[in-house]
Amino acid sequence: MNKIGIILKLDSPEAETALEKLIPWLSDRKKKVLVINPKKDKRVPHVDMIIVLGGDGTLLYVARWMAGSAIPVLAVNLGNLGFLTEVTVDDLYPNLELVLKHEYTNDPRRMLRCDILRGKKTVHTSTVLNDLAVNKGSFARLIRMEIMVDHQFVTALRGDGLIVSSATGSTAYTLSSGGPIVHPSVDAMTLTPISPHILTNRPIVIPMSSYVEVVLRSKEAGPVVTFDGQEVVPLEMNDHVCVRTSAHSLHLIRSNNRNYYQTLREKLQWGSGLN
Repeated sequence: MNKIGIILKLDSPEAETALEKLIPWLSDRKKKVLVINPKKDKRVPHVDMIIVLGGDGTLLYVARWMAGSAIPVLAVNLGNLGFLTEVTVDDLYPNLELVLKHEYTNDPRRMLRCDILRGKKTVHTSTVLNDLAVNKGSFARLIRMEIMVDHQFVTALRGDGLIVSSATGSTAYTLSSGGPIVHPSVDAMTLTPISPHILTNRPIVIPMSSYVEVVLRSKEAGPVVTFDGQEVVPLEMNDHVCVRTSAHSLHLIRSNNRNYYQTLREKLQWGSGLN
């Protein structure tokens, strides 16, 4: 790996400080460094790897920006939880030494594609790493929707909304709404109701190859679709929110010295208090 791209969280003093130390460290090892700004650089440049200095939110943004690229990404946590960005600043340089020796695990994460159909017209398309949520927006009222999987009717839902999540996103918004934890190697997505009015509306895990349609049946204005918690698109009555597996994956660089269950224990306190 000779050409290294770096993306940092904007307006972050911690990211700026980390960058000031990282550039000379890489230069001392004869690596070419390119600082990338996804808001200005519309195309992913030709680099051998990308280092992301930020939190999980920064990584989610980068994942959508570079969808379609197989460039490996090393995510460094400068935020709070850091479930996806598991490498800390203190661990950055020991990890980088191993990565430059090609001693790491390539961890591809499948993404989801969503198309919003209004009549016969596609009004919006987006790709997400974690999830998309159809929800009531800012109004304190229930919304109504119908859910189909592979053109088969599943259920009608009244509630605050529905989360469609990848396995990677199972530890994000859907987890706080009662959804299951799905190992990222499992080729599946989850459908998780948000505050359903009927208590028997429960989360369900379906194959990643499924085609999901969510049809909004509420007349009132206000419902929206939120992509990875960052991009918001308003909905109208009878809009179809169509979700399928994307052709794209995010290729995360993982340390050979860590595993998924260790991250669950450390980041989510999974199983704490049992020892």
